[in-house]
Amino acid sequence: MELPQLLLVGLVLLLGVVGVMIPGVPGTWLVWAGLMWWALHEQSTPAWTLLVAATALLLVVQVVTWLLPPRRLRGAGVTTRMAVYAGAGAALGFVLVPVVGAVPGFVGGVYLCERLRLGTHGEARASVRAVMRAVGTSVLVELFGCLLVVGAWLGMVVAGT
Repeated sequence: MELPQLLLVGLVLLLGVVGVMIPGVPGTWLVWAGLMWWALHEQSTPAWTLLVAATALLLVVQVVTWLLPPRRLRGAGVTTRMAVYAGAGAALGFVLVPVVGAVPGFVGGVYLCERLRLGTHGEARASVRAVMRAVGTSVLVELFGCLLVVGAWLGMVVAGT
């Protein structure tokens, strides 16, 4: 696959990861579609293996997300700004401490946003707890699954498979 097409696939994957943070956007399905596009053009055993593994993982993520309580974004005080902070924190954590860093990065992003908004540690901590109870778990599960898939894809592209 040539570089311009790889960049487009990467853009679709990035839009999918960002879409996880935006209600109503099918972020997980965008990640899967981008990976399928890549696998169809790559047509190698590792590419097909990654597609099959990613499909299984993303289906499990969809089931787990469906079983969790429904998202109540506005009721919990979740804003677009908070979603940006949480997503950036998860992505940064995922890069700094591969895979497991996404969880503390997500929570840290929500905390930073609330600390800047509310001013005190106690209020920010209480707000983070309320947000995580209301929506954090389902968003975090979906974001973590998508980041795993994108990380695996990036690893394969960099390795030249």
